[in-house]
Amino acid sequence: MNPKLKFPDSYLTLWIFLAMAAGVSLGYFFPGISEVTKSFSSGTTNIPLAVGLILMMYPPLAKVDYSLLPKVFTDKKVISVSLVLNWIVGPVLMFVLAVVFLRNEPDYMVGLILIGLARCIAMVIVWNDLAKGNREYAALLVALNSIFQIFSYSFFAWLFINVLPQKLGLGSFNVSVPMREVTESVLIYLGIPFLAGFLSRYLLIVFRGKEWYDRKFIPAVSPVTLYALLFTIVLMFSLKGDQILELPLDVIKVAIPLIIYFVLMFFISFLLNKMTKVPYDKNVSVAFTATGNNFELAIAVSIAVFGIHSAQAFVGVIGPLVEVPVLIVLVKASLYLKQKY
Repeated sequence: MNPKLKFPDSYLTLWIFLAMAAGVSLGYFFPGISEVTKSFSSGTTNIPLAVGLILMMYPPLAKVDYSLLPKVFTDKKVISVSLVLNWIVGPVLMFVLAVVFLRNEPDYMVGLILIGLARCIAMVIVWNDLAKGNREYAALLVALNSIFQIFSYSFFAWLFINVLPQKLGLGSFNVSVPMREVTESVLIYLGIPFLAGFLSRYLLIVFRGKEWYDRKFIPAVSPVTLYALLFTIVLMFSLKGDQILELPLDVIKVAIPLIIYFVLMFFISFLLNKMTKVPYDKNVSVAFTATGNNFELAIAVSIAVFGIHSAQAFVGVIGPLVEVPVLIVLVKASLYLKQKY
C-alpha cells in the first residue's frame, strides 16, 4: 500500500469490510436511505456515487507522468495482450460462467453477462496503485478500454445477450443498450478525473515546480483515494442492503461465478505476461485492468434497460460485494508474487 496513505496496510482489508457492513446495515435498517440516495440522480447517473468515484480516481491519476504516455504506447506487445484479455477472453469467460451457473436464472445470467462486457475504468487505478503497478501503463490501458467501451459495448451486448443465448437454446432476450448511456458513463467516471489529474500535474508543476508537486501536493491528496473508496463502498452497498440480506442464496449464486472469474482472469493474465517476460510493474497493470469490471456502467445500463428494481440491477450491485474483497486478496497475492518474480 502507498505509504503516504494514512492507514496502515494491515488494516486496509478491515476498513473495507467495515464499510461494506456499514452500507448493508444502512440499506437494511434504514431502507429509505436508498430512495434518498437515488433522488440525487441525473438520468441513470447517481451524483453522490459519481462524486465518490471521481474523488477516488483523482489522486492516482494526478500521480501519472503524462509525458511518458507516448513512450508507453510504443509497447505494442503489452497493449495487444491487454486488449485481447479485455475484449475477447474476459467477455467469453464471463459468458461461459453465466451460462454454466445461471442458465436456470435468465435474469441473473443476463446481469452477469452485462458485467463481463463492462471493462474496468475506475477502481482498477486504485488496485494497480496498491499492488505497485506501473501508473502510466494503467492510465493508458484504462483510456483504451474506455474508447473501446464507447464503440463496442452496445454491439457486444447485442451479440452476447440477443444472439448467442438464442443460438445455444438458452432463451431469447431483446436487449438494446443505448450508446449514449455508455458514453456518458465513461465521460463521467473516467473523463473528469483524467482531465483533473492532467491539469493538476501540468499547471501546478508550471506554477510551483515539480519538487513541490511531488513532495507536498501528492502526499496531501493521496489519502483522498482511501476515504473516497470507503464512502463509495458504503453508498453502493446501501442501495440494495435489504435485498442482500433477504436473498442470501441469490447472493451466493451470483458470487460463485464472479469469484471464479476474478481469480481466473488475474492468474491467466499474470502468468501469460510472466511467460512472455513482461516486467512486474507492467504485468500488474495488465492483470488488474483485465480482472476488474466497470460495475458503475453495468448498473447504469441495467437500470436504464430493465429498471432500478430489476434482477439485473441487483446482480450489478452484488458485483462490488464480491470484487472488493477478492481483489484485495489478489493485491496481496500480487505483492507476494513480486518477491518471487
